[in-house]
Amino acid sequence: MKEKVEQIKAQLLEDIKNVKTTQDVVDIKAKYIGKSGLITDLMKNMKDYSPEERKEIGQIVNVAKNEATEIIGTKEEEINNAILNEKLEKESIDITLPATEIKAGAPNILEKVVEDFEEVFMSMGYDVYDGPEIEEDRFNFELLNIPKGHPARDAQDTFYIKDDEILLRSQTSPVQARVMLSKGGNEPIRMICPGKTYRRDDDDATHSHQFMQIEGLLVDHDISLSDLKGTCDMIAKKLFGSDTETRFRPSYYQFTEPSVELDISCFNCKGKGCNICKNTGWITVAGAGMVHPNVLNMCGYDSNKWNGFAFGFGAERCAMLKYGINDIRTFYNTDLRESATFDRREEE
Repeated sequence: MKEKVEQIKAQLLEDIKNVKTTQDVVDIKAKYIGKSGLITDLMKNMKDYSPEERKEIGQIVNVAKNEATEIIGTKEEEINNAILNEKLEKESIDITLPATEIKAGAPNILEKVVEDFEEVFMSMGYDVYDGPEIEEDRFNFELLNIPKGHPARDAQDTFYIKDDEILLRSQTSPVQARVMLSKGGNEPIRMICPGKTYRRDDDDATHSHQFMQIEGLLVDHDISLSDLKGTCDMIAKKLFGSDTETRFRPSYYQFTEPSVELDISCFNCKGKGCNICKNTGWITVAGAGMVHPNVLNMCGYDSNKWNGFAFGFGAERCAMLKYGINDIRTFYNTDLRESATFDRREEE
């Protein structure tokens, strides 16, 4: 057996000299250590030997197989390295050529509008807060001066999840209530809370069951309606142009008193009247007002010492006005043409 192994090993060393390609490597593996290879065949007649002989022969054959595997592996590595080096020599990179253009995705329009709001408010010292979209009735209604039985609680308008106590928030105002409670009634607050809200509504060109609000709150001492007016005026000018004018109209909201609606002068017709402003020269963009004393008291602030204002913008409405979009569903589809149009408007 030892003589056979030595003969096969000598033959392998001779054959390995002629191996030049990866296919030659495959062939020599099959010839010597494959299922029907010369070394593998040495084990086929083991049943004809005694146990002691089988043990000795097995050791000899295993050593031979390991040596053959190592010899072939070394040759295979040499061939692979040679192929790689040849490839590297033939292939070269001309660093003077222009780089391949990689197309980047366009920003989401709503995200851009929210970022614009955040940038302006942070420049005025406001903090940006976030809160849960699955909310408790207490934060979504009760602490905002919306008692049991109020029409805003109607199941026709609100997505209730569990026993009229857990719901999808219908506004981002619950974040304001949570922040006020966390301050313990002892600290001034300047905050905005952009985020998704949910209401039962038909999906059409101007309505959606899911939409984004950008609400804000300021609580401090000696705050007046003129402070709210000045803040809204700055926001309108930053977002819609420096020549934009603002006006307040009386309104009613359960959580503010007095309450107002914010109008901006139509940026399309400059107040002359057009289809966008319905020939009035003005466009309503937000609801606002002075924080109701009941809300302050329920959220831990003494309304005799503290006051403030709150406001709420619709991100979709602002984006539709700013970028000339006439269908709210545009924000939630995957039409890349609209993204391209948005990019061009930004450049302009």
